[in-house]
Amino acid sequence: MANGIMEQTIPYTDLTVSTLLFAIIVLVAGFVIVKFLVSMFRSGIKSTKLPELVVEFLTRFLSILLYIMVVFAFLGTLGFDINGFVIGLSAVVGLVLGFGLQDTLTNLAAGVWIAALRPIDMGEYVKVNGESGTVKAVGIMATELLTPDNQYITIPNKLIWGSPVINSTRMPTRRVSVDVGIGYSSDLEKAIRVAIELMKGHSLVLTEPEPAVVTTELADSSVNLQLRAWTNTGDFWTVKNELTAGIFEAYRKEGIEIPFPQLSVHLEKN
Repeated sequence: MANGIMEQTIPYTDLTVSTLLFAIIVLVAGFVIVKFLVSMFRSGIKSTKLPELVVEFLTRFLSILLYIMVVFAFLGTLGFDINGFVIGLSAVVGLVLGFGLQDTLTNLAAGVWIAALRPIDMGEYVKVNGESGTVKAVGIMATELLTPDNQYITIPNKLIWGSPVINSTRMPTRRVSVDVGIGYSSDLEKAIRVAIELMKGHSLVLTEPEPAVVTTELADSSVNLQLRAWTNTGDFWTVKNELTAGIFEAYRKEGIEIPFPQLSVHLEKN
């Protein structure tokens, strides 16, 4: 009875129940095997100490190839002419490219160059093509960024490769800049001295290069200064926040005015 059911033909097709079940088994087993092989590949390639970005790119590339092979095996089990299917797919790809839609190949090539030359790397904070975020992955077609407020951004690889990239975390140290204005009646030398002492007294500010204060502008209502201190890249935002709050408290304690824009309006009686 069971054999009879297995050999029954599915309506509107030439497939038997046994053929369909076997094809499904091939598909499921293929997906499981692909995950296993990709996991082994990732572990093995990590032992070569290649950059994480390259590991991620190669792993994704291999995964896509293996999944395509599984789909072809599934179709072949169902009795489809795989050779004819491949030829037909090639013709479609050629037609697409003939209409000028080369973005897929362009993104693929750009992804290879990004993985090889690494203008960006996993975990780095970058700004590219007007978007900023931490690099999560460079895929076959697109690069993935995560913003500080947890927004996920996908940018086509060709835009990454064809645009200037500002990498904020590649170098081991960075310069922190804090702008502050003082009143024209304030003692400029004292203001600079207080700012220097504040920076030198901060435990995360490096001694080399030495902290500095420069006068950046003689504005309408203030003399604008800029505190410049070097720190380790990982401490950048901590130092910036603490110096910003610290200079406000230090100037208030020392009686140094931090002015705000004021508008004087004179009324004349006719």
